[in-house]
Amino acid sequence: MAEEVYESDLINMVIGTHMSIAKGIVKTAENVVKMNADTMQIFSRNPRGSNYKDPTVKEAEEFQRIRREAGFGAILAHAPYTMNLASATEKTYEFACTVIREDIRRMDELQIENLVFHPGSHTGIGEEAGIANIIRGLDQAITGSENITVLLETMSGKGTEIGYRFEQLKEIRDGVQHPERIGICLDTCHVFAAGYDIVHNLDGVLEEFDRILGLPLLRAVHLNDSMMPFDSRKDRHAVLGGGEIGLEALLNVMRHPKLKDLPFYLETPLDDAGHKDEIARLKEYLGETRSEHI
Repeated sequence: MAEEVYESDLINMVIGTHMSIAKGIVKTAENVVKMNADTMQIFSRNPRGSNYKDPTVKEAEEFQRIRREAGFGAILAHAPYTMNLASATEKTYEFACTVIREDIRRMDELQIENLVFHPGSHTGIGEEAGIANIIRGLDQAITGSENITVLLETMSGKGTEIGYRFEQLKEIRDGVQHPERIGICLDTCHVFAAGYDIVHNLDGVLEEFDRILGLPLLRAVHLNDSMMPFDSRKDRHAVLGGGEIGLEALLNVMRHPKLKDLPFYLETPLDDAGHKDEIARLKEYLGETRSEHI
């Protein structure tokens, strides 16, 4: 049965991109407005290290004013790549536990709606042991009193990554003490590389997600094309329309009636000017399009 999506259904779509906060959170928010974006993703701290600098009270207040007046959609913070909650190495695991605990608190205080992280790589101890470590790490970090939601990201499955199957994400969420604080971020590049055919069978992929996890748990979409082919288990982002997924398939993701109300975040290999153009192009395509989904 076809379900039509009209232009009027797409007017309030939330599209943002990953933004640097090197010059401060206020400057970042101002740049989002200049880019004609609707929201943003930021790193919760240095993505390749452990350093961070929290905004001053004045900066935080100005940031809140800008996002409120501009009508930003849900903001997404991304935990650093250096943390691995699945690790069996004591030093690595303790670092990851500290980072996720601190960043949940810090981003919650900044009134960020969601914090996403890569579940981790088990590095040889096996998926079940890695998942047990992730669950234990989340339990020491989440109190249940937060407003922020912690999102598990769908992964490509490279190496010993955990999170490339929906069942693994379900096992993590089902195992934590506060599952109500756990949601999912779907990365189009990652699921495509993991073997979920969002190009030819998007409805089937979403039905599988709904059966295993439940679509209400899906809180955000990382919108990326893939440099690598389907089911490659390799994570290489491409600009929209410049990879193996293709622009039309990605537009179909955005137009889909079960996804169109979610916030979309670009993580494509472009600078701010390139992302501004990419967002404008998406809005042009979506504004001009009336689409059917079967």
